Amino acid sequence: MFSTRKLTAAIGAIALAVGTMAIGAGTASASPVSTDHKPSPSQDFGTNVKIFDPSMSVADIQAVVDAVYAEQVDNEMGESRYSLLFKPGTYGTVDNPLVFEVGYYTEVAGLGLSPTDVTINGHVDVHNRCITPDNCIALTNFWRSVSNLTINVAGGEGCYASANFWAVSQASPMRRVNITGGNLSLMDYCTAGPQYASGGFIADSQTGFVVNGSQQQFLVRNSSIGGWSNAVWNQVFSGVIGAPAQSFPDPQYTTLATTPATQERPYLYVDAAGKYRVFVPNPTVNSAGTTWAAGPTAGTSIPLTDFFVAKPGDRVKDINKALSKGKHLLLTPGVYDVDRSIEVKRADTIVLGLGIATLTSVNGAIPLVIDDQPGVDVAGIMIDAGEDGSDTLLRVGKPRGSNHRSNPANPVGLQDVFFRIGGPHAGAAETSLEVYSDDVILDNIWAWRADHGQGVGWDVNTAANGVVVNGDNVLATGLFVEHYQEYNVIWNGENGKTVFFQNELPYDAPNQTAWQHDGVLGWAAYKVGAKVKTHELWGGGAYVYTNVDPTLHATRGFEVPVKPGVRLHDIMTVNLGAGTIDHVVNDTGAPVNSDAVGVGSYVVEFHG
Repeated sequence: MFSTRKLTAAIGAIALAVGTMAIGAGTASASPVSTDHKPSPSQDFGTNVKIFDPSMSVADIQAVVDAVYAEQVDNEMGESRYSLLFKPGTYGTVDNPLVFEVGYYTEVAGLGLSPTDVTINGHVDVHNRCITPDNCIALTNFWRSVSNLTINVAGGEGCYASANFWAVSQASPMRRVNITGGNLSLMDYCTAGPQYASGGFIADSQTGFVVNGSQQQFLVRNSSIGGWSNAVWNQVFSGVIGAPAQSFPDPQYTTLATTPATQERPYLYVDAAGKYRVFVPNPTVNSAGTTWAAGPTAGTSIPLTDFFVAKPGDRVKDINKALSKGKHLLLTPGVYDVDRSIEVKRADTIVLGLGIATLTSVNGAIPLVIDDQPGVDVAGIMIDAGEDGSDTLLRVGKPRGSNHRSNPANPVGLQDVFFRIGGPHAGAAETSLEVYSDDVILDNIWAWRADHGQGVGWDVNTAANGVVVNGDNVLATGLFVEHYQEYNVIWNGENGKTVFFQNELPYDAPNQTAWQHDGVLGWAAYKVGAKVKTHELWGGGAYVYTNVDPTLHATRGFEVPVKPGVRLHDIMTVNLGAGTIDHVVNDTGAPVNSDAVGVGSYVVEFHG
């Protein structure tokens, strides 16, 4: 997202009253968790993992979290990474709350098996960044997370006492969070304007009333909420108890009663014997509500001794050797220079990052390659392109003609996996994510060709496509893909499904000659291959802001074959201040241009 763009979408009325909380249960039954290990010395995760115990004083914890925030609040393109982990217990009180803010590259997570095992009486907040005193926004509040704990809203000064604030945009997920005692606000209405926020993700969480406010687009999946305040362009609810009724485009709510399939993110926890373990939730189909409100989440617990615990500076050779011997991989916070592919070749391997661990391509390497194996799960990492350029940054499976060993009952899962082409430094890659395997779930993916930062320019951070899906039966729940120079998404596999898609076309095309193909102006944001017979998308948005040349046109936002099995529900385009999209999908839908900035063009249903 571009931090200074001008938007005119109206912010709806902000409702601050606490709504009635509905309680939802997941569909799977609980399985026992092994606690047959005796306590051992504390695991060394490195100095950037801060582990808190409820015996610590609020003042001592406050000093640590405030110091991390002071370092990270403006560290948008820096290399520091932090994980703030809370062991089971209660932190702060209503009279002496623990109130802190979360900056860039900071993970806040509970170490309990359930979100109710860790309670913070206070706030875990993200506020606006005030670029100038009168330009306070959340448009670039990226790369942070909160998960697996209860926030009992207490304390806060002045206006900030009114809610727990999570004013974020892309790549800032909230997972397995239980918010009690107050509202959750996804915008910061306490600072000076314009207070814009631009797209987030909540899953497996339970909240009271949610103040959406200025969020331009948002996905809530498999959760329970006590109300929702507002819609701007593209708000999607999938398997959410208490969600607004389906009403797109007035207001712009897309609501699915259940989610077609889920694979919740694995997480680190401490068992009853004091041992660190990783819990891997079971996949579900056609589910709604949280996995934990009615009892323990169903899944598998893996001792941390089965993981190679990596730190920045470890050789890829050693990581691959451990993976080949059956180890899983835990990446502690930091930036890893990857000069050859990390190779995942065994079924059911878990790759879990702490603190948004980042793999940076060196010498044109593909940082992560996953073989055609079922049950592999990759979560909580970012992959950066390098200056030498890569064919791709993450490859799942092998090209067609290979022996695919997929299993719909044991899908491959990618959760909170983020990609960057430019931003912290110059970088290039033809594609960010390629999926060849069948039966893959992509859950909260942000592929970003940088529009600001270092190494940014049409001929500098080059990247044709963000996500290319060639496998069959692939589901995306939360697909954010932005600024790529050709098709942002290409979907060639059969029976693909996407629940929520958000895109901005490239800002920086220098002229129409540089941004067109085959007699078509520009490139569509979302392309379904001509041979595809079945595909379905719910809740998709493509935005245009060609500020380098405001005269540019894109013929269409979405491009699909006209076949009965290819169905698009609730899609839209919008102009953010420059450029034109002539049609929403193929030749259907009214144009958007700078005559009506921020006013969407909507297509409720499109199919052959």
